[in-house]
Amino acid sequence: MSGIKSGIFIMPFHPPDKNLSQCHDEDLELLIEADELGIDEFWVGEHHTLSWEPIVSPEMFIAAGFRQTKNIRIGPAPLLLNFHHPAQVANRLSFLDHFSHGRLNIAFGHGGAPSDFEMYGLESSEMQKMSEESMRIILEMWEKEPPYEISGNYWNVVLKSHDEDIGYGRIQKPLQSPHPPISVPVTGYNSNSAKIAAKYGFSPFSHSITSLPVLKDNWKTYSDSRSSLALEANRSDWKLARTIFIADTDEEAIKRAKSNSISKAYKYLASAIQKGPGLAIMKSDPDQPDSEITEDYLIDNLVIAGSVDTVIDRLHEITEFLGPFGTLINMSFDWIDESDKKSWLESMSRYQNEVIPKLSSQLE
Repeated sequence: MSGIKSGIFIMPFHPPDKNLSQCHDEDLELLIEADELGIDEFWVGEHHTLSWEPIVSPEMFIAAGFRQTKNIRIGPAPLLLNFHHPAQVANRLSFLDHFSHGRLNIAFGHGGAPSDFEMYGLESSEMQKMSEESMRIILEMWEKEPPYEISGNYWNVVLKSHDEDIGYGRIQKPLQSPHPPISVPVTGYNSNSAKIAAKYGFSPFSHSITSLPVLKDNWKTYSDSRSSLALEANRSDWKLARTIFIADTDEEAIKRAKSNSISKAYKYLASAIQKGPGLAIMKSDPDQPDSEITEDYLIDNLVIAGSVDTVIDRLHEITEFLGPFGTLINMSFDWIDESDKKSWLESMSRYQNEVIPKLSSQLE
């Protein structure tokens, strides 16, 4: 497990009463700081009707980020394929890959916000089927040259016109060959998303809102699916997201996590998940009553808050339970004021400069 890669993931998460331009400026500032610290990758969510998660076009944010960073890889997590025509996605991502000079990462998914589905007139039961069909079409467009006549249940792509002299009838292909690295977010037990990732050879990307038993099942589902296809599952491909907050002492880190946006975000997420698929994915024991999923439970079990040594010890425990993984993605949330911003940036610096190197060296 040597050479663990580092990452940052923002949903993003901002209070609805904060000025939107300020939210976007802060997210971009976080990205620039992550690049300067040498963090390997940065991920940005996509949502269309959620006031707490206000980036509706991660590609636009990412394009701005590429022009203000030098080394960090950036990607949407995920790009919600069910809301976009696959030919548009294939073209836009090819363009963005060239625009980034090959620093683009991709995560493909379908989202989970009922209000998003409603606005586009889509049925939630169809989302995963739409997403997988879109993946298939995008890959075929990238792998083959026109003429195209690609059929599906939700979309068709026809491109037969061609004139070499004039130069039409061609599409852009990604700069990275055969395409940028692709991941799929995975959240539940016996995850269909993990099976899709295994089928296409994409990386599983496990979410920070899920408990350790769910994470263990994520990898089992993915690796079993790869085995059923006579394919190898490489643990270095596994991206694992956790919320990590570091301070000088455990007491200070926990106190800050309970007073800054971390606690607010997890209570918000628990409320949203309870109204949707249910809280099972957050529980250390599936038989736990919902009443036990309190603020203390969330901070103690789903958040890693403490000194550098404590954080490394907690990550060792996770590795002993789960086995190795390739990338540790740190969830980041809103900062409240300048003092809170300072503590967030100091925590991110310690994560990159102390936790990642020490964890990598100790697990070689």
